[in-house]
Amino acid sequence: MSIRNKGLSLIAIAAAGVIAGVYWPSKIEEAFPGWVEKTASLRAILPGASPVPSKTQEAAAPGAASGPRSNIVAGRPPVPVNIDTVQRGPMPVRIDAVGMVQPVASVALKTRIDAQIEKIFVSDGAQVKAGDVLVKLDSRQIEAQIKQTEANIAKDQAALEQAQRDATRSSDLFGRGAGTQTKADDALTQVASAKAMLAADQALLDNQKVQLSWYTLMAPITGRVGTFNAKAGNIVRAGDNTTTGIIATIVQTSPIYVAFSIPQTALADVRDAIASGRSEVRATPQGGKRSATGKIAVLDNTIDTSTGTIMIRALFENADDVLWAGQLCNVRVTLRVDPDVISIPRTATQSGQQGNFVFIVENGVARSRKVSVGRFQDGRDVILDGLSGGETVVSDGALLLIDGSRVDIRKESIEKKGAI
Repeated sequence: MSIRNKGLSLIAIAAAGVIAGVYWPSKIEEAFPGWVEKTASLRAILPGASPVPSKTQEAAAPGAASGPRSNIVAGRPPVPVNIDTVQRGPMPVRIDAVGMVQPVASVALKTRIDAQIEKIFVSDGAQVKAGDVLVKLDSRQIEAQIKQTEANIAKDQAALEQAQRDATRSSDLFGRGAGTQTKADDALTQVASAKAMLAADQALLDNQKVQLSWYTLMAPITGRVGTFNAKAGNIVRAGDNTTTGIIATIVQTSPIYVAFSIPQTALADVRDAIASGRSEVRATPQGGKRSATGKIAVLDNTIDTSTGTIMIRALFENADDVLWAGQLCNVRVTLRVDPDVISIPRTATQSGQQGNFVFIVENGVARSRKVSVGRFQDGRDVILDGLSGGETVVSDGALLLIDGSRVDIRKESIEKKGAI
């Protein structure tokens, strides 16, 4: 290596040493005591140089840490952070889940006899009430049979009246000694036989009238009818269990269920809420803006051992059709409101080997404090121990902090805190 190259190398090494001594004085201080004091004036005029306090200043600072670690912390530039205030006050206890809308009742409209569809009285998707006529089948054949049976009943009625007159005459003749006991008994037998015939035909007529009602399909429940699978002119058959055998399906829309699952750990709280009447449930269809409010109506009788959850059905009036059968919903169950809760933003909670902790900002310095977290809700952690409310915590930028680091609070964070 030439003398010129050696000279350049020495100059570079010396420059690196000077830079390190100016910008990382704490490291050099360990090898050369007094370095911090000697280079204080130089660091004061260089941009970005670390303003490490002198030993005299360190000794004068009450409660300041000492040793190599304090020098390292003091030598670091302030860390830009966002801050937030530890809140204390009432907070509801909620459970969030995803549920599915289920009708309370769903009825498949099917025929009980073989017939041709004569007329459909409602359109696809119509809202119907219980008792509304939906479909009329061709009933001419059964109507003719009813007329025939009514004629037979009239005949039976006449035969019965004749038998009763004959029985009366036979009884009178036998009473005057002009007739026999046998004829009188036979006349009474004819009366009984005529009554039986009349009763049989009357029962047949009642049966046929019931069958006639099958030719008029009415809505058994109030709800919304789906698409009609068969139209006027089609033949429908009894006992057809295929898709074509279902003329249409009616689902009850008001009231309506929303079914969802919750962890078994929340079962006790849910049962307490049901018993006290505070089990409010809010369901918001996914992709929708409107919500519906209801109450827990059904709690399943077993826990699903494979998932550790229990199924719940909440009942909603749904008068304005916010909920639609088969729809997925975001469900929020409010169980109670705790009156005095300490909470911080979720981003403020840090995890370490010793558990959860937060950084409290005091006089521009971040101090680590251990906390106990209870539950998470609405983007905030509920703190059980470690905070009392009102403290200022670091909500963003904590990953760059160590205990004792100086902080530079961002402007937007100060404005936000001032607004709060």
